[in-house]
Amino acid sequence: MSDTGAPHLVLVDGSGFIFRAFHALPPMSSPEGVPVNAVYGFSNMLTRLMREHVGTHLAVIFDAGRITFRNEIYPRYKAHRPEVPEDLRPQFALIREATAAFGVPGIELDGFEADDLIASYAQSICTNGGHCTIVSSDKDLMQLVGPCVEMMDPIKQKPIGPAEVEAKFGVPPDHVIDVQALMGDATDNVPGVPGIGPKTASAFVNEFGSLEAVLDAAPSMKASKRRDALIEHADDARISLKLVTLKNDIPLPVPVNDLAVQEPDMLVLGDWLDRMGFRSIRHRFGLGDGLPLARATAQAAARAAALNNENVAAPDSEPARVPYGPYEIVTRTETLQAWVNEARKAGVVAVDTETDGLDPLRAQMVGFSLTTAPGRACYVPLRHEGTLDAPVPEQIPVAQAIATLEPLFTDASVLKVFQNAKFDLLVLRKAGAGAIAPIDDTMLISYAQSAGEHGQGMDELSKLHLGHTPISYDDVTGTGRKRIPFAQVPLDRAAEYAAEDTDVTLRLWQVLHPTLRTNKALALYEEMERPLVEVLASMEQLGIRVDATELKRLSDTFETQMSVIERELHQLAGREFNVGSPKQLGEILFDEMSLPGGKRGKAGAWGTDSSVLQDLADQGHELPARILAWRQLSKLKSTYTDALLRQMDPGTGRVHTSFQMAVTSTGRLSSNEPNLQNIPVRTQEGAQIRRCFIPAEGKVLLSADYSQIELRLLSAVADVPTLREAFAHGEDIHARTAADVFNIPQEGMDPLTRRRAKAINFGIIYGISAFGLAKQLGVSMGEARAYIDAYFARYPGIRDYMEERKLEAKQHGYVTTPFGRRCFVPGINARNAAQRSYAERQAINAPLQGGAADIIKRAMVRLPHELKRAKLDADMLLQVHDELLFEVGADQAEATAALVKRVMEDAAELSVPLVVETGIGANWAEAH
Repeated sequence: MSDTGAPHLVLVDGSGFIFRAFHALPPMSSPEGVPVNAVYGFSNMLTRLMREHVGTHLAVIFDAGRITFRNEIYPRYKAHRPEVPEDLRPQFALIREATAAFGVPGIELDGFEADDLIASYAQSICTNGGHCTIVSSDKDLMQLVGPCVEMMDPIKQKPIGPAEVEAKFGVPPDHVIDVQALMGDATDNVPGVPGIGPKTASAFVNEFGSLEAVLDAAPSMKASKRRDALIEHADDARISLKLVTLKNDIPLPVPVNDLAVQEPDMLVLGDWLDRMGFRSIRHRFGLGDGLPLARATAQAAARAAALNNENVAAPDSEPARVPYGPYEIVTRTETLQAWVNEARKAGVVAVDTETDGLDPLRAQMVGFSLTTAPGRACYVPLRHEGTLDAPVPEQIPVAQAIATLEPLFTDASVLKVFQNAKFDLLVLRKAGAGAIAPIDDTMLISYAQSAGEHGQGMDELSKLHLGHTPISYDDVTGTGRKRIPFAQVPLDRAAEYAAEDTDVTLRLWQVLHPTLRTNKALALYEEMERPLVEVLASMEQLGIRVDATELKRLSDTFETQMSVIERELHQLAGREFNVGSPKQLGEILFDEMSLPGGKRGKAGAWGTDSSVLQDLADQGHELPARILAWRQLSKLKSTYTDALLRQMDPGTGRVHTSFQMAVTSTGRLSSNEPNLQNIPVRTQEGAQIRRCFIPAEGKVLLSADYSQIELRLLSAVADVPTLREAFAHGEDIHARTAADVFNIPQEGMDPLTRRRAKAINFGIIYGISAFGLAKQLGVSMGEARAYIDAYFARYPGIRDYMEERKLEAKQHGYVTTPFGRRCFVPGINARNAAQRSYAERQAINAPLQGGAADIIKRAMVRLPHELKRAKLDADMLLQVHDELLFEVGADQAEATAALVKRVMEDAAELSVPLVVETGIGANWAEAH
């Protein structure tokens, strides 16, 4: 029942959700080989509803067939809808099976659409003083939204109320049908009035009040094509109104009282989930052991209580069902020691730190939490402050707490589990902790098997795999100006938030770690991702030295150059204007100078992004070309010279970037605060910035860079004999490509011809189109297409590789690198052609970019050990895509370069040699 005691009916638009899930989720098959992606999405949604106990009554509404009473009104209604995809046909029956397995009524009625049934049930519940939630985002149902009816988007999990409806249609819900009747609907073959779009339709309805009023007023309107269309197609509009208006008075096939929410028969549901192969749903939401939900939860709670009394962890604690909390606050060393003993006895413990900032190298640890079993957790405050309502709490001194934890951290028989371990290891290290091993990281466990499929944050993983929404940081600290430091959060609330984090982390580990083997990601995680945590933590902690004097001089130089360009721009424009204002720039370019190609945005301002300016510059217009130069200098100044000075540690003269391990869909690392991976490589300004990165006194910088690694991977995985041969013999690969494709000798080759071959070689890696290549080379589309056709004719294996990757992505939703990493490709089956085309280019490139990332990660994991074994005084400082940067003693630079080159080139065995180029210098630019 709702809070008021009134019934709350939840109606699931089954027919609408089937199609949406089918197109949103990658292809999947049951153990019997039947397509089940739509069934899986539908089952996930039902599980969420059942677990969250939404409403007092629940039903799923289906379409009974295509022919309804609307076809009698208008025979062509929905006549040109495409045939149902072959992979979707067998899923309709399975989805009806799903509703039965979950114990939810599935309702349909011949002659009527699901939307009509939903309207009639909504009307019935409202008439009887209840409330209705329609689980759908279908625009046709938005006419029903009102005081007692709301909608809920099943994918986005966002409510749709009157405000959202008005934002979409431009009118309140009760006038949606008037707008729909005027504009028609090509999808359903609703005729409407030709030439009347959504904006015009809503404007007419807002002005005149209804469809009929608009039609009545048409003859007196000012002469126009719209006026004529309204008069000529008035009958079509009236027919359209009948088609789009939902019937809310059809007899209900099942009375509302019979739709009361029931617990599913867990044995039946478990068997059905097994037959479908939906193990993740069983583990994620706790629906798999044949126990009714209430009884299972009670039993789990009893076990948790027993554990609290016995201080031991259960081997099988059913992580999804055990209650979250209550948790213990630990303020005495003896109590913390008891928790340490319990953790060592359990053999696994989840650990999380709470800090007063997001930079682990500067933040102070405010407290930490431990979890030894689901529901069994504690929070240890260390630096909490008092509040107006409470004095400073008793707390363990930080050094004493770390000393108590040390035996646990160094115990090789106890696994320490973190979520984003690198952050916590750096925080604990700053607080005085030594080495912590062995560790697991739930973020990386997930990332190793689902890069690009979804985010890897704890909250998202918890919702996805545990069906639980954790307390958010904003919940306990507030937001905006009202946010308070975590150290000032009331201790009971802080403990509830912090301890829950480790509770969730341990449950995620229990659910996700077993799937590493089934998803064939165990080796990737164990040999690459997990050991890289310590490597990157050491790199971040060491940082890289910068020349503050040179940075300041360079910043002043950029500012002077920008001022010179600004004066030039004012002369070119014929007046002064704010160069940094896109609005003023747009007015100069398109209003005053009348340059071609201008487009206004939704707010009415001219678009002046880099692509617009580059197009104008390519046409020979000087002002946009100089704007691009000014923007480049402005970005370099703000992003690097000024930012590096702010971010430099004044005590060490070093900056400490943070490497993000689980952000990209390909396995590549990214860096931020500061981002050192986007410094321009081939520009003079980029080289000037690199000169500001310097080694410690008595040392030099060593750069080691993989040469053409993605091209080498392509020639290996696509099995292109001529390219493999060229790489094996150390030939100029671009000259060889030009000779093969254009059938000309390499000797005396025109540099322009080589440049074109180089553009094709690198463009192919990214799925370049004829349009893109034409623009890059400054040739016609036909000429660019001829180049690409000639390339594929000479290297057919590359075309085959590209088609195979696209097919792999369409079938599985992901592609794999040569080393087994899954790179998910969202949008690969999208209806939108542009979105699908972009995803196809991703599918082509991801195995190559991801394969290169895997190779350099392998090298990074091995290098610290090899350097130490060789007794070389060298530290790895940075990874920038295919390059590693080291700080090394000047007298050992050559020996270090030789060792680094060997380890990097031996990081993977391919059918082509890996080649690493090294350089040594007094700054990064010299070394690079």
